[in-house]
Amino acid sequence: MARSIRIALVGASLLGLAPGIADAQQFPILEKVAQKVIQKYQSSSCEQLAQDRAEKKPKPEAEQKVVELLRTDAQMRQAFLSRVAAPIADKLLECGLIP
Repeated sequence: MARSIRIALVGASLLGLAPGIADAQQFPILEKVAQKVIQKYQSSSCEQLAQDRAEKKPKPEAEQKVVELLRTDAQMRQAFLSRVAAPIADKLLECGLIP
């Protein structure tokens, strides 16, 4: 009985990882971009994030292309947001930048 419970738990945890794995396989460049975005938020201080938010600098052309692609491709947008939303929201809450 205990073995079947362990197998079920391992199977359930693997199923939970499946959407992330599928997204990474379907959009490999997206995974790299998502990692870069997450790393930026995790390595930035709250002061840096607040300053970046206050400044309205034009974005580099490559970044604008990625944003446009995410706007036009709903499936890619969903994959990207499911990857970056939690780490970004966590940092913004930690910094008091989300009311």
